[in-house]
Amino acid sequence: MEKIHAVITGIGGYVPDYVLNNEELSRMVDTNDEWIMSRIGVKERRILNEEGLGTSYMARKAVRQLLERTGTDPQSVDAVICSTSTPDYHFPSTASIVVGKLGMKNAYAMDLQAACSGFLFAMDTASGLIESGRYKKIVVIGADKMSSVTDYTDRQTCPIFGDGAAAVLVEPTTEEYGWMDSHLRTDGLGLPFLCLKAGGSATPPSYFTLTHRMHYLHQEGRTVYKFAVTNMSDACALIAERNGLNKDNIAWVVPHQANVRIIQAVAQRLELPMEQVMLNITHFGNTSSATLPLALWEYESKLRKGDNLIFTAFGAGFTWGAAYMKWGYDGK
Repeated sequence: MEKIHAVITGIGGYVPDYVLNNEELSRMVDTNDEWIMSRIGVKERRILNEEGLGTSYMARKAVRQLLERTGTDPQSVDAVICSTSTPDYHFPSTASIVVGKLGMKNAYAMDLQAACSGFLFAMDTASGLIESGRYKKIVVIGADKMSSVTDYTDRQTCPIFGDGAAAVLVEPTTEEYGWMDSHLRTDGLGLPFLCLKAGGSATPPSYFTLTHRMHYLHQEGRTVYKFAVTNMSDACALIAERNGLNKDNIAWVVPHQANVRIIQAVAQRLELPMEQVMLNITHFGNTSSATLPLALWEYESKLRKGDNLIFTAFGAGFTWGAAYMKWGYDGK
């Protein structure tokens, strides 16, 4: 019996129209373009600022484009996995809203929360479902409205984040393409350093949490930076060694877009030039779960069937990992 692999067969994406650039941001908080670019590498970010619109709005925009591009009947989709840390509601899931809006009547849907590593974890989950032989079409979404949890009085964190969504269609193949290997980890050490302090069951909303601005993202940047550089680089090196990958046969690295210096460190570890690294942090910022699929969305036209791709990410928890994919089609 031939082995089944899970391969991406199409991509859709969406970013809001509103652009928050460093000049405007510097009028909101004590910062400037030089400081942001030298430390983070973000020039501008997209913000979903229309009232009443949440993560599901961007997610369904991305999925609708995906379905149109691939000519996929919504009712032929078996499952939808949405990776997000900024769901519209605690419940129901953001994925269920997308399924309802787009008429995917034969799909089951769920959210997966692994912070900025979420899309990587969701792809590995979808791959396992496809390889089981029970599922033929799975939509994997990475979507986050990070502006909803960003404190625009905090000069350390507010320049980093933006909003966006992208989605991929994952299908089975018996060819040697698709999701080939992964190394994913969680250590549970990250809670004090990167979290949303209030709003969950441990610390429900109250006057105290509102007054002390505890519903915004909290990050201790130096600690997160150190862990991210080490773990992303080590995970990429492990995946490369395990699969006989090196600077001569890796076509692209697809890294989480947290900080341009972290990305440069990963490329250096793999001995790859930055020209072979997908980069969108400059104009989108850190869109959390959306960074990896948005990078694929932007770079799709440059991808060729058989390209070796290494994905890597790091997020709250701490969560991190790397994966190897052999690309399945020539980009349009």
